[in-house]
Amino acid sequence: MNSPTLSHPTPRRDIQGLRALAVLAVIGAHAVGWPRGGFVGVDVFFVVSGFLITGALLREAQLTGGIRLAAFAGRRARRILPLAVVVLIATAASAFVVFNRPRAEQTLLDVLWSAGFAANWRFTAVGTDYFHADDAVSPLQHFWSLAVEEQFYLAWPLLLLLAVSLLPAARRRGAAATGAVAVLAAVVVTASFAWALLQSADAAVPAYFSTFTRAWELAAGALIAAAVPLLRRIPPVVGGLVSWIGVGGLIVAFAVIDPAAGGFPAPWAALPVAATALVLAGGVPGDPRHRHLFPLTNPVSVFAGDVSYSLYLWHFPVIVFAAVLLPARDATTTLVLAVTVVLAVASYHLVERPFRFAPYGRPVGGESAEAPPEDAAAALVPTAVRPAAPVRDATTVRDAAPVRDAAPAPAPRALSTRPAGWTPGTRYYPGAPSATSTSASSGAPELSRADLGDGPGVPEVPAPRAIASPEPAPAAAPEPVPASAPWAAWRARFGPPALLAASGLGIAALAVVLVVQNVFGGLTASLVAFPPAGAADAASDAADADPGDPIAALQAELASAATATEWPQLHPSLDEVMTRSSASNPARDCFSPEVSPTAAGCSTGSSDAPVHVYLVGDSTAMAYAPAFRKLADDSDGGIRVTTVGLYGCRFTDVAVQNDGAGVMTACPQRKADVRAMILADAPTLVVMSNAYTLGHTPDGADLSADALLAAQEAEADTYGMPGRIVHLAPPPEGADLGRCYSPAASPYGCAAGVSSTWGQMESAAEQVAAASGNHAVSSLPFTCWELVCPAFAGDIPTRYDRTHLTVAYAEHIVPALRAELAARGLL
Repeated sequence: MNSPTLSHPTPRRDIQGLRALAVLAVIGAHAVGWPRGGFVGVDVFFVVSGFLITGALLREAQLTGGIRLAAFAGRRARRILPLAVVVLIATAASAFVVFNRPRAEQTLLDVLWSAGFAANWRFTAVGTDYFHADDAVSPLQHFWSLAVEEQFYLAWPLLLLLAVSLLPAARRRGAAATGAVAVLAAVVVTASFAWALLQSADAAVPAYFSTFTRAWELAAGALIAAAVPLLRRIPPVVGGLVSWIGVGGLIVAFAVIDPAAGGFPAPWAALPVAATALVLAGGVPGDPRHRHLFPLTNPVSVFAGDVSYSLYLWHFPVIVFAAVLLPARDATTTLVLAVTVVLAVASYHLVERPFRFAPYGRPVGGESAEAPPEDAAAALVPTAVRPAAPVRDATTVRDAAPVRDAAPAPAPRALSTRPAGWTPGTRYYPGAPSATSTSASSGAPELSRADLGDGPGVPEVPAPRAIASPEPAPAAAPEPVPASAPWAAWRARFGPPALLAASGLGIAALAVVLVVQNVFGGLTASLVAFPPAGAADAASDAADADPGDPIAALQAELASAATATEWPQLHPSLDEVMTRSSASNPARDCFSPEVSPTAAGCSTGSSDAPVHVYLVGDSTAMAYAPAFRKLADDSDGGIRVTTVGLYGCRFTDVAVQNDGAGVMTACPQRKADVRAMILADAPTLVVMSNAYTLGHTPDGADLSADALLAAQEAEADTYGMPGRIVHLAPPPEGADLGRCYSPAASPYGCAAGVSSTWGQMESAAEQVAAASGNHAVSSLPFTCWELVCPAFAGDIPTRYDRTHLTVAYAEHIVPALRAELAARGLL
């Protein structure tokens, strides 16, 4: 019976360089926005992963005639889980320290989805846009790509096993198995890419995160793995040229692919996928070191490729947490990158490699029966399993011709400086225990080129040359091996690097503290920009204003909040109002597209009141509704208020596009219904409030500030109430509370300035009101001080998101609002 043998191929350094290029591009795109197409580094990872893992599965099928699914799952778990679990736990714990409660709770949900390798479906469901990394995104959003890979590898080994099993038993170990895998990969590439083309055009966010629209990228790598026997015939010079073309294609992809342009993952991902495939294919022939491809194969690139998995997992949480804790400065970016590198290198030595090669569950005698793990170390896929045969030199094993029906020849004894019993492919350190007494016979992790498996961390180990001996070496009798020997060897191999990494991590943590103290002026002071010079004195002057003037009193509260350095005890808390959003607004049903409101159902106050006020508009009018309702309740029967509109629907005589569910369908009818109510009731006053942001019509025509306010005035004209229309400005857009609000941060981080767009629209409102005899009321006296709009006033949060007033604050501004309207003779 023939004894199958497999060579130990030298690691391909260009693959580690590809990983380095990919992860650095991703980090650059997320940290500094350059290169703009750097996010396609994820596509590079997909292709490389499909190439390496399919190659390993194919080798196993050729060696054994099948695929051991449990062994494959075990190798994936050892490779992926330890560091992923550490990052998830660290992120969850940090979220409850750094983030506000609603965001921390959302992060905890993200942790659970990520731990189940379903993060991509989680982010699809919540409609997250991956391209806006500076928004209030999840610190675990990058786990979507890990989820896609693991979902793919739930099905891919099964499909390969089925394809191989359908072959006759005699052909499962030859070229037929390779051909079956190639056909299967081609089918997946075609079907998945076609679906990606449809999804990318119709549903961009689901297409970006979906496993079904990404499977073709992993299958493209699998196709290259199946083509290795053919690619070996390419002259090395041609292969080198192909690799360089691939590298050039990746650089072009990083430079020209625009995340906001659409068409991703199809057709645009075809460029980085094809470029990566060219590098992989071109690297099959020739020297695995590929010294000519120096941008990828130099020691720095190879090391970055080794730690690429750790770099990828850590970079996004560090970026997101730093966005909350530190100001946006060049020094912040430098610190973020430094922390990412330190965490990556430390976790590589403390977690990734030790857990991956730990000897738990390994029987005494090693893992010789197990197929080699998936990695660059095994990237050179053999064309077929060859039976052992006598050879003149150990270096010719790979090319030896098969010998049929011949008894296996004994392995030649190598003349080497290594100790007796040393196995080719294992690492040897002078003074270390021999391979016979530790690795080979005891079950300790054999760090051979075949074992340096499926991800970063593949050092180059040159194969030793051996000279055949005329006499076979006598077999040595096995010696008893203590049960603790595997763990002793493991500790000896990984203990010193882990200890060094732990020490470096502690030193780095101390260095970060010192940098924050000296460069940013301390953590608390560094969390946000400081208030402008003289702000405290101005706030003191505002606080000394006439307490009998409600607007002055409100300005004093806003001035104090705008210059505060610590969060006061708020009632309700920001966590509560952010969680409830608009659900606590009593007028919500009168602004919902699912409910048909009536004048009676949306009114408060006595029906005999001499003053009847209508408040109409989009969601900004809904946010003002509690103020007007309280105005009626406090009037002792003197004021009746009707609050009705539709959130997302601007009350203008032209349609303004809104993507909210059901808004564009319901908007024309709602405006007509409100118009009919006003004409029937003939109120004393109509207050209109719409968003002060630019927009466009459903057919894509842009609407300027002047055009929008003119359209709002035109809609008001249909009410037949000249001189009795008030254009009430919405609050200026504030900071994103989900991103800026942190218990560890200063409140000035959530204070926002007044945008130029808001100013243009308020100016346009004043112009149209002056021309028609109507009125324009600014919201600045109620929401901002000296053009600074804080997130609270007194002990009340002002907004629950960027623009909408909280119910408590809307009720709080009633005295100032009443005074403003009364001063104009409108009440």
